[in-house]
Amino acid sequence: MKSNRLKNGSSSIQRKRSWVGFLFVLPFLTGFVIFFFIPFVWSIAYSFTGGVGGMRFVGLSHYQSLFASQAFQTAAVNTLRFLLIGVPLVIFFGLAVALVLYGEFKGNSLLRSVFLYPLTVPIAALITVVRFVFEKDGALNHMLSIFGMQGSDWLDSSAAFGVLILIFVWKNCGYNMLLFLAGLYAIPNELVQTAQLEGAKWQQILWYIRLPLLKPTFFFTAVVSMMNSFKIFREAYLIGGESPDWSIYMLQHFMNNNFRNLNYQRLSAAAFLVFLFICLIVGILFWWKRRGDVEV
Repeated sequence: MKSNRLKNGSSSIQRKRSWVGFLFVLPFLTGFVIFFFIPFVWSIAYSFTGGVGGMRFVGLSHYQSLFASQAFQTAAVNTLRFLLIGVPLVIFFGLAVALVLYGEFKGNSLLRSVFLYPLTVPIAALITVVRFVFEKDGALNHMLSIFGMQGSDWLDSSAAFGVLILIFVWKNCGYNMLLFLAGLYAIPNELVQTAQLEGAKWQQILWYIRLPLLKPTFFFTAVVSMMNSFKIFREAYLIGGESPDWSIYMLQHFMNNNFRNLNYQRLSAAAFLVFLFICLIVGILFWWKRRGDVEV
């Protein structure tokens, strides 16, 4: 009897704690359902309709028109190309800078602050500097003319893609560096010291000890960098406007133009395809995490 009373008392306490926790989470859940979940479901349903107000069911016609659209194909290819080039680069440079700054030397703290400084720079101020350097009459072409070299309109040609990659890496390298530094400091020093006593060189320590133990950090950094790559529309829009060079015409440009043209059904279809693409990439990363037995 006494044990039953204790069990009933403990279960009632757990129920009370569960209700208290639910009440704390309720405001967030309410906002999520009202402002995110319901509009998301509504936009999916809206992508299968047509006409004024979206009252007529048209099936997959909007999706078919998207795949047949040259603008959508270009935007999808540019977004994928930016993802495949920009994300590995920002991860690599973040890791390289973290490995350099992991050692103790004079000026270490100052250099960390320098690499973290881009996180505090407003996008508008950054683009102002980029325009000053890379415009047709900018500082870079002026320097090239001094040496007798022909300049280029960097922001209105295929070179704009390289400029956008440069901005992305410079802007996000410091954050990735911070993540990798946290991962490096979490590695027990005993492992490295034991390997050094066994005669291991720094390349072997890096390849067989540090990099394998940084797999959880690699996973998290890859997800964060991928999400940040989809935010590059701000920079691309400030560089080239609504109709930039085709090399930096992204999916967000396509959706923004459809929004301005009041083509909401097609916009909803494009947004849903982007959502599926992001889910696919994140799913691949989770598969890689499970396959490598990474614990996050």
